[in-house]
Amino acid sequence: MRSAAAAIFLVLAPGAQALEPSGDIVGIHDPVIIREKDTYYIYSTNGDTPPATLRIRSSADLKQWTARGHVFDKLPDWATRLIPGTRGVWAPDIARVDGRYRMYYSVSTFGSNRSAIGLTTNATLDPGAPDYKWNDEGVVVESTHDSNFNAIDPNFVVDRNGRHWLSLGSFWSGIKLFELDPKTGKLLKPDATPYAIASRPAPRNAAAALEAPFILTRPDHYYLFVSYDFCCKGVHSTYYVVVGRAREITGPYLGKDGSKLLEGGGTVFIRWQDPSERYRGQGHNGWLSDSDGKDYVVYHAYDRQNEGKSTLRISEVKWGDDGWPEMLQ
Repeated sequence: MRSAAAAIFLVLAPGAQALEPSGDIVGIHDPVIIREKDTYYIYSTNGDTPPATLRIRSSADLKQWTARGHVFDKLPDWATRLIPGTRGVWAPDIARVDGRYRMYYSVSTFGSNRSAIGLTTNATLDPGAPDYKWNDEGVVVESTHDSNFNAIDPNFVVDRNGRHWLSLGSFWSGIKLFELDPKTGKLLKPDATPYAIASRPAPRNAAAALEAPFILTRPDHYYLFVSYDFCCKGVHSTYYVVVGRAREITGPYLGKDGSKLLEGGGTVFIRWQDPSERYRGQGHNGWLSDSDGKDYVVYHAYDRQNEGKSTLRISEVKWGDDGWPEMLQ
């Protein structure tokens, strides 16, 4: 049965600005973005080049991007011990907490839920700074073959009461939400059952294709963005992004039409019907709320004009009078 989200297309915002990034933008998967002083940084999965050690790119204007190396010189020792066969680190998220940067990242093998999320920290994001050093803090949460979730695709969020949370998940029973200890960045109660905030019930023997959560905290609602369908198939990828909102961070998250993200609903946020059909499979979004009050969304898509390679896309986002986000491709 087709989900309620599949039939809903977002009205484009007439005042939003579509950016056309250039420079080192090819080979990006799962981008997240942050600003330090006058420089923007994007962290991402390497794409198809193992070992995936989280590539870094920077820009002064959100348009021209330059490679700045990678976060890890090699995979953390704990990762290779805990996740046999892993070849890389995936899907990061980053935030500044108490004067230090916390980066959460995924360790797994493709198609398996024997996975883990780790944490690494740094005093600065500038690779040229004298105090620049990523310090790995080890495991935050893991899943096993007996788990009903997959511990990848982390997203860190602070709620309106100052509580810290980590949303995560890919396929299996969907997206989960764990509370964190603000002091350590690790699980507050390791034995606590996580909240289920999105799922996509599928017919028997069919994949429940959703992943890559991202939660925004706004004055009246929390907004949960999730990628549906399949990435990583070049121009044959069917990825797209839906959004739902809730009064409480733990949900329930609903689309504009009241459809539940726990039932595969929501409102489509990125699923472009581009006449040129150049970019396919847009998804795994990250967000930047900039100091000038503007919001931007970053995501990857597959470029038909460049051998179907994953490519960085960026757009400004406006908020409609009805309180829902609108963007221009």
